[in-house]
Amino acid sequence: MALASLARRKAYLLSRNLSNSPADALKYSFSLSNFSRGFASGSEENDVVVIGGGPGGYVAAIKAAQLGLKTTCIEKRGTLGGTCLNVGCIPSKALLHSSHMYHEAKHSFASHGVKLSSVEVDLAAMMAQKDKAVSNLTRGIEGLFKKNKVNYVKGYGKFISPSEVSVDTLEGGNTVVKSKNIIIATGSDVKSLPGITIDEKRIVSSTGALALSEVPKKLIVIGAGYIGLEMGSVWGRLGSEVTVVEFAPDIVPTMDAEIRKQFQRSLEKQKMKFMLKTKVVSVDTTGNGVKLTVEPAAGGDQTILEADVVLVSAGRTPFTSGLGLDKIGVETDKAGRILVNDRFATNVAGVYAIGDVIPGPMLAHKAEEDGVACVEFIAGKHGHVDYDKVPGVVYTHPEVASVGKTEEQAKELGLNYRVGKFPFLANSRAKAIDDAEGIVKILADKETDKILGVHIMAPNAGELIHEAVLAINYDAASEDIARVCHAHPTMSEALKEAAMATYDKPIHI
Repeated sequence: MALASLARRKAYLLSRNLSNSPADALKYSFSLSNFSRGFASGSEENDVVVIGGGPGGYVAAIKAAQLGLKTTCIEKRGTLGGTCLNVGCIPSKALLHSSHMYHEAKHSFASHGVKLSSVEVDLAAMMAQKDKAVSNLTRGIEGLFKKNKVNYVKGYGKFISPSEVSVDTLEGGNTVVKSKNIIIATGSDVKSLPGITIDEKRIVSSTGALALSEVPKKLIVIGAGYIGLEMGSVWGRLGSEVTVVEFAPDIVPTMDAEIRKQFQRSLEKQKMKFMLKTKVVSVDTTGNGVKLTVEPAAGGDQTILEADVVLVSAGRTPFTSGLGLDKIGVETDKAGRILVNDRFATNVAGVYAIGDVIPGPMLAHKAEEDGVACVEFIAGKHGHVDYDKVPGVVYTHPEVASVGKTEEQAKELGLNYRVGKFPFLANSRAKAIDDAEGIVKILADKETDKILGVHIMAPNAGELIHEAVLAINYDAASEDIARVCHAHPTMSEALKEAAMATYDKPIHI
């Protein structure tokens, strides 16, 4: 089976767009003449205003400007990049890398012939490196705004009508920004737990966990999701005794169960402790440390856990506070997410929403795709995002990355499928660098061989997964990957071998 061609993809997108009813086509059609004005226009009205300068918002603003639309982006933080760049994805990956380097120097260098008399943590220098990375990237986005002629307003925006946003600027003034189309891209905020007050000192969110002034002797993480496990890994490598408390019976419940079990064993070998099916009853901060009272989720005897710092990592919630959505009548669901159609339009004409404030995975790269597609629709073009084909990555060591369906989902849907696996213990590059913990798992349709899902646990799984993402997006078969020549020796050969195991037999096991 050959890979789907670009022509097929374009035809698919076109057919998808034309499948809408005439009423839909009339409702969402836009005259390109409306957007013919250049940036030299003296009119105060914009073609597009984006509220929020995170990954979804700033990408949408840049794309809109590239399509010739007069664009303004409003951001309350004063620095672009949103949670992801300022207090999320980027600083956490900086600390994950720095802490991994320390851990390798302390535990692995000697076996490679690199001997050090002593290794110590300079936490201030580590934090400075993280902050430098964040600062450089935020300034870089401002540079992209200037390059693409996006007007940037620093302040808190709220609707006063479906075409007007009042902005309380960071300088203390107020301005009203008008636009034909307004995109809500305000992202998400930390989800709090009843009875627990986050002070970002002893009880911290992910934001506080990225800025601790010293390595806590004992760290309790509430929540065994992506963020909790990543931050637990950072501080565990630096010397903290880490205990993860999770109400559910499993860590990362969206992960393929087989991969999840191997992943948990790997984290336990790194001395991360887990208390699953456990409920947090109360938190006491009256003493020097923190006392956490927990009990079995099904009820039972209570236990008191002590820690220097408690990280609350129970998920995130859409951030729409103070936007004035009720004033203009924008509909939301019970979870506070803004309801949109397949063109990202809300029920209010001219108002759109993307990213974490709408249903779908709360991921920066998903928000970026939302932003591009939304703006393309506004400009009268074709946009498309398939949430079933968005990759997810846990940036621990080893990393875990996946795209498509898990085996549990395939079973639930009644799909007839095959499974192919290949361990990194049989991969020559992984053995050569002495980092061979992990596996590649592929699910494919038993009749057509179409790839349904790919799951990778490996040191660089977050990079390896994108060959699978491309394959799934173009409806490739496992044989397609298996018959592509992969450079030797590389970690990516494990994906090829897993594909061979799916439709036939692998060579190296």
